[in-house]
Amino acid sequence: MMPFNKIPHALLAVAVAAGALLGAAQPLLAADPVFPMASVIGLVPPSGMVPSKTFPGFEDPDKDAAILLAAQSPAVYADLKKGLDADVLKKEGITVVKREDIPLAFGTATLVTAKAQADKKTYRKWLMIGQAKNVTALVNAQVPETETAYPDAAIRAALLTLTVRESVPDTEKLAVLPFTIGDLAGFHVQNVVVGRAVLIGDPPDSSNPKDFQPHLFIGAFPGGPHDPDDRAEFARLAFSQILGIENVRVTISEPLRINNQSGYQTVASATDAHTGTPIMVAQWMRFGGGAFMQMIAMAPADKWVDAQSRMRTVRDSIEIK
Repeated sequence: MMPFNKIPHALLAVAVAAGALLGAAQPLLAADPVFPMASVIGLVPPSGMVPSKTFPGFEDPDKDAAILLAAQSPAVYADLKKGLDADVLKKEGITVVKREDIPLAFGTATLVTAKAQADKKTYRKWLMIGQAKNVTALVNAQVPETETAYPDAAIRAALLTLTVRESVPDTEKLAVLPFTIGDLAGFHVQNVVVGRAVLIGDPPDSSNPKDFQPHLFIGAFPGGPHDPDDRAEFARLAFSQILGIENVRVTISEPLRINNQSGYQTVASATDAHTGTPIMVAQWMRFGGGAFMQMIAMAPADKWVDAQSRMRTVRDSIEIK
């Protein structure tokens, strides 16, 4: 497949982000929009393409064809749109065939039809950028020039269904993680790293810039110490790399069992570096199967007793898929 780095640097910088969009299916694509990888950006993919498991978009590996979706803040729309200028694209090895404004359900988008070469193969490319109320949406589609399974009309019809939604349901966000959470204990999903980690917490008070609410980071990672005797030092080093805290004083550092697996617990008092709030921090590490989980709990000191109880409920309900 032609590498996705054959697009403007400004677009490449956000090509790994997921976005937000909502539109109507076109006559050639009588189906509902699909939002890959818990993205807020979606479209009706052309027949033959399926959601990718490695990037936010759709692909047909056998045909070397793909559509990648990306999202960025609405504030950067003007700067990113400059990346679609013919002169800029030419420097990236992309030859513009046509540039046009097209109507979408959420507004007008700019679509560039182009050609590019990679690995001695010529590709047809479509680069599109549109601005919705809550996101700048970008699309990068590519198909080998000689591939007849995806004619220009089919790709164009798919792009015209680009759609934005206000938010992603928590259940959908959690579905892209390598573990399940049986009990959120009243917390809400705030952010997800596909296939890796999630941040949950209580909603912040937007009227108070110094507001600090309980939150819990949960991540699953390959590796970890093979020798049980190395786990204490591994946990100590991991805790020392937690960002955004200062005046740290460790009060508990000990091994423990989590869901019948070996683990390690570190608890400390600290100060939130951004707000100056006195907080408590707990790191729970869980080992097994050539991997480890890291869970970092934070809450204001005066809310710690209740928050810690809820976070332990979450911690003890986690199962690896």
